[in-house]
Amino acid sequence: MEEVVQTSARRTIACFGEALIDFRAERADNGQRRFVEQPGGAPANVAVGVAALGGRARFIGMLAQDMFGDALQAALSARGVDISQVRRTHEAPTALAFVSLADDGERSFSFYRPPAADLLFTETDFAGNAFDDVAILHVCSNSMTAPAIAATTLQAMSRADAAGALVSQDLNLRPALWPRGVDPSPTLWQALARAALVKLSHEELAFLTGDGDIAATVARLFAGDTQVLVVTNGAAPLRWWTRTRAGSVDTFRVDPIDTTAAGDAFVAGLLHRLVERGVDRGGLVAAFEDDTLRADLLRHGAAAGALATTRHGAFDAMPDTASLRALLETTS
Repeated sequence: MEEVVQTSARRTIACFGEALIDFRAERADNGQRRFVEQPGGAPANVAVGVAALGGRARFIGMLAQDMFGDALQAALSARGVDISQVRRTHEAPTALAFVSLADDGERSFSFYRPPAADLLFTETDFAGNAFDDVAILHVCSNSMTAPAIAATTLQAMSRADAAGALVSQDLNLRPALWPRGVDPSPTLWQALARAALVKLSHEELAFLTGDGDIAATVARLFAGDTQVLVVTNGAAPLRWWTRTRAGSVDTFRVDPIDTTAAGDAFVAGLLHRLVERGVDRGGLVAAFEDDTLRADLLRHGAAAGALATTRHGAFDAMPDTASLRALLETTS
């Protein structure tokens, strides 16, 4: 497997948004339910995933000044993530998510948020040079569930784009996090219009499409800044689009036990490989229209996502370089 290393000074993948604590439900030997504490949060997971693969990762966000905020900061730092732009607050606690797993590893969530510290990050909390060395800024929609944090997320995307970074968004839609009676679609589309690389799940594409047709949804995405769209569907083949081409790629067959962080691991694998192969914002379309390079990029993402389902947790499920390479080489 040929390795091409990016030599540009811009190699940092910055992930903005929430970090939280997942409590995974399991049964003790006596049959009683208990919960295992695990660090998580979609953009934080991506940062950890990039670092696990040897990439330069930064997490930008607000953590609470509580025991869970302390645990998250320690976990990010221990895994090699740059936390120099993490902020702390006494004004709200850490968000919590209780996770239950079905027999096939598929997960469901119960959230305790808001209030939560991650929602309190404002534009003034960004460092003045926040994006100067950033190759890719990655965001998710969970940092858009209230007007103030949505405005901050949009500002981050604009600032990163102005600094020359590639802006990536995984919708990662969790309807339960949005206020009851609020349609998230208008806010989601504001962010989608600013992302060069968009990753959706099959269910999220259906949500955006509603009663319309997928072609119209894809066309609407490409009417904004989107250059590449990738749609995942569990173990089924993933689909990709540019403005002029489209196709599908097979995923990897594994025995899943926990799908909690699969999408985040996919994104980490893809973004890390983009930087590793020297693909920047200006070269994104060309990379995805080159059959060999596109296959390489998507296989790295798909392999990372598959491996994450074979382990419990979120941070703890992120594969390292050796395990990723082993899966890629055994299925090449």
